[in-house]
Parts: sequence; structure tokens; C-alpha cells
Amino acid sequence: MTFENTLSFAQELDRQDPLHPFRNEFLFPQYKERNAIYFTGNSLGLQPKAAAAALKQELDDWAQYGVEGHFHAKHPWYSYHEELTGSTARLVGALPEEVVVMNQLTSNLHFLLVSFYRPHGRRVRILTEQRPFPSDTYAFASHIKFHGLDPDACLVELQPRAGEYTLRPEDITSKIAELGDELALVCFGGVNFLTGQAFDIKGITTAAHKVGAFAGFDLAHAAGNLHLKLHDDGADFACWCSYKYLNSGPGGVAGAFVHQRHLQQDLPRFTGWWGHDKKERFKMEREFKAMPTAEAWQVSNAPVFPMALHRVALEQFDRAGMERLRTKSIQLTGYLRWIIEGVSAEQGGMFTIITPKDSAHNGAQLSILVKGDGRSIFKRLSERGVFCDWREPDVLRMAPVPMYNSFEDVYRFGEALKAAVAG
Repeated sequence: MTFENTLSFAQELDRQDPLHPFRNEFLFPQYKERNAIYFTGNSLGLQPKAAAAALKQELDDWAQYGVEGHFHAKHPWYSYHEELTGSTARLVGALPEEVVVMNQLTSNLHFLLVSFYRPHGRRVRILTEQRPFPSDTYAFASHIKFHGLDPDACLVELQPRAGEYTLRPEDITSKIAELGDELALVCFGGVNFLTGQAFDIKGITTAAHKVGAFAGFDLAHAAGNLHLKLHDDGADFACWCSYKYLNSGPGGVAGAFVHQRHLQQDLPRFTGWWGHDKKERFKMEREFKAMPTAEAWQVSNAPVFPMALHRVALEQFDRAGMERLRTKSIQLTGYLRWIIEGVSAEQGGMFTIITPKDSAHNGAQLSILVKGDGRSIFKRLSERGVFCDWREPDVLRMAPVPMYNSFEDVYRFGEALKAAVAG
């Protein structure tokens, strides 16, 4: 497509966009009595308008039924998480028995590491990207220490080549082969939080399995952003949050995936009563009997209020479809890239976009290095009703989300960026 930097061009793209009506299902922060330019769905998604009614339904059922709401609520609490399974499986490209909605992201990562980081002999190392989200690094290091090992020796963080900002796929697979039988686990983000680089889940998984290691993924920035195919790509496990692209509210309930081939194995895990076979759960017997699905990793009953919000969001994704969302996202982020490159050229190369240009290696997010006083530009953007994100020392992150952002948003952002640069 040949882009144009005009309002009429952007509005025409919106008129042609079959997903544009979803924009009216969300609540936007306001700036001068109009919707702000909200490009921080990679940090916290907007609130669906239906969220309040969904939450009120559970409050009303609690008031009406008390404890009997577990069985008589409109959405019975005892089995609430089961209502989310089908949509979750479609969202991440999994079989229903491979997914479960539970806990929060880093909690799920810890539970999965218990099962899939099992160092022994020479096989003790974890490979990840340089600067994954810090919580992942903390989790990896804590499990290495738990096994009596040294994180400095066992945690390998792969860095880009000198002068480059992102990892080359061949360098990842080469490093996996180099570590060989020392490697216990490869665990990358689906999309790196800082650079916006999307990683090849299938390629990384294949390389890890070739040397006898497990492959897992933190999909915090990938779920609801990329068109995932976890079952077909063969990842051993994955986990994700729901408050970013999945629009399920701050601190929303998270998700986990365990590949089908592991579900009948007697893996080590930390257990709790909600992972016990539900047919016998209320017998309250002493011996744990695992569910034959990813639900076996549950430890506690469903947090109904966050799940009510998540149910609304998942229903929207079912209607929109990840394939259509991803198609729009490529076009929307492509337009944003073109706008930023134009402003940068006018300013003598002020911005460098470090997110890979190939859509196979990016999602909705763009990350740009800013020459000069980038924080002041960020501040002036904020003062003009633009929601984006600043990461020290010099990275500006923004993500036009296809579920609710428009091409007009991108055009307006470009005008705001020009004004912010001018001071």
C-alpha cells in the first residue's frame, strides 16, 4: 500500500476497516473533550464498555445467592474458568486441554518452571534474550538458586551483535546448538518488551528440542498481539498476562499452556486442590490426583471478578478473530512506522526505529531511539493527549492496538509528534 500523510487518507482506511466498529466498545481517556491517542495497550489495554455490567453481574449473584453462587450464579463460580477455555485455546492456537486461565503471569511462570526446569548433570543452563522483562530474570535466577546452582554461571542472556538492537534468528539457534547438552531450558518472550522484536516460537522450539532442552515462552506481549499457534509450533509451555493486549483490567487473571504431550506425564509440580481431579475434588482425600489437562497446574479456585472482566475481553477476540486482527495490525503499525520515518527525516534522523521491519519479527509495538532530550519530547506528547511509554535512557515505545485504535489515531499521532519535536 502507498501511504499518504493526510487526514482524509486515514479516515478512508477507517471506513474500509471491518474491525473499526470495535472501537466503540471501549472507553478512552479524554483530552480536550475527545478521545486521547492511546498507544499504550502494550502496558494496559483499554476498558471494554461491557466490563462494568459483567462485574456487576457477579456482585449481584453474590448478593442474591451467597455461597450458592458457586453453582447457581449465571456463570457458576465453581466452574468459571472452564467458560474461558475454548476462547483461550483459540486465542493462542492450542487444544482446549492444553490451556488454563489462572493466577497471574509470574506466578504461572514459577509453577511451570517447577515442571520444566529440572537441572541434572551437565544440563543446568537456561537461555533467554538479553533484557527480558525483569520479572522473568528474577524468576529464572530464583529457580537456579533453588536447585543450589549459581545464576551467574547458569543463566545465559543472549545479546545482539555489536551495533545491532535485536537478535538475529540464526544467532539464537546457533547459541542453542553451542550450549548443547548443557542446556536445560530455552525461555524467551514471544515479543521482547523493550524492542518489540517478535521471536520465532517454532524455530526456537525445534532448536531446543534438537539438543534435548525444553522450550517455554512468556507471551505477555504476544497474546492478543500475534497470531499464535502454540500446539502446532510445539512449545513445551507458555504463560501470559491478560491486562495488556487482552484488555482484562489491571492485574487481570493470567493464562498458561502446557503441550498435550506432557499432560499424561508424571511431571514434578507444586500442587493445590483445584488441580485435583474435579470428579473427586470434594472427597477431600489426602493423595493428589491430577487433572488430565493443563488444569492440573491450578492450585486455587477461580478469582471470579477478574475472570468476569476477562470473559468480556475474550468474547471480543472471538468476534474479531486473531487472523483479522493481525492483518489490520500489520497495516496499522506499518502506517505508524511510515509516519515516524517521515518526521525523523524532516528532523535529520532524530529517531531510529529499533523494532524489526519484517512483520514476521514484530507485533503492534514500535520502539524508537530518540536523539537528544527524548524525555522532553515524551512529556510534550503527553501534554498533547498522547499515551505512549518512555524507557530510560532513550527509548519511546508505542503500540497502535488493532482492536480499538484507528488509522486516524496514527495520523493524529504524527501531527502531535511534529509539534512535540518543535517544542
